[in-house]
Amino acid sequence: MSDAYSKISSKSQTVVPRPIREKLGLKPGDLLRYRQTRLGIIVEKVVPADDDPFAVFTEWSSEADDEAYADL
Repeated sequence: MSDAYSKISSKSQTVVPRPIREKLGLKPGDLLRYRQTRLGIIVEKVVPADDDPFAVFTEWSSEADDEAYADL
């Protein structure tokens, strides 16, 4: 994917570019989380806890864990 850009309005609002919306599967009403890391800011779609009962267990967030618990 190439770079995507958006402007911040005078009300501090922005439009998430279409390629990003499609990549994250975003739709109206979805919640985004902005997480600061030492490498920069990560923007990710938040899956409500009632949709994913394991969402609160962040220690189970590796690819190996996803594969191991896929059949649960």
